[in-house]
Amino acid sequence: MSRILIVEDEVKMAAFIEQGLREHGHEVDSAPNALDALEKIGQKNYEMLLVDLMLPDIDGKALTKKIRSQGFNGPIMMLTALGTTQDKISGLDAGADDYLTKPFDFNELLARMRALTRRSLDAQTHLKNGELEMDLIKRTVFRSGKLIDLTTREFALLELFLRHIDQSLDRNKIAREVWGHEFDPESNVIDVYVNHLRKKIDQGFTTKLIKTVVGHGYILAKS
Repeated sequence: MSRILIVEDEVKMAAFIEQGLREHGHEVDSAPNALDALEKIGQKNYEMLLVDLMLPDIDGKALTKKIRSQGFNGPIMMLTALGTTQDKISGLDAGADDYLTKPFDFNELLARMRALTRRSLDAQTHLKNGELEMDLIKRTVFRSGKLIDLTTREFALLELFLRHIDQSLDRNKIAREVWGHEFDPESNVIDVYVNHLRKKIDQGFTTKLIKTVVGHGYILAKS
């Protein structure tokens, strides 16, 4: 599941994309213009943006440049009815990662999104949430400059949380991503590991990052 923002002023198109993505398990918000999009981006950590080129206030290229200048590093796909080579080049030069021309097949949109997600994950070697930082190359974790020693499994668990900041992760997803299999409802191994990680990450700090979502799982709160 990814947290996605659709920036699209055509109501029917936005609703079509939003419904399809929700049916595939994604968490989706929509913004009808650039101003609303910037406000939402300031409030949530989105993992991907789908941006229409023609918006009522500023165009998608200007919005993309603005978003990139503010530090958003996730994939941005530009959607537009303009499909010339120059349109595509200018969109990519503005900071978009891909360009899809309307009308499009929804399965192609999903395939392009999967490719962007894979590319983004492969490119990320440094994950950060406030003062909590993880270097995937050096295999180190720091919080407020303090080195935190983690086991291999704890490191993988924290990486999962850092890739889904402010998103509730259920035990089945944690088990699949970290252990590689479905969660055994009779086992408390996930809870044990989360508690170990919580002690190492949160102990001694006023702000507690790892929180329990009762009846569901766990969440790494945005710092």
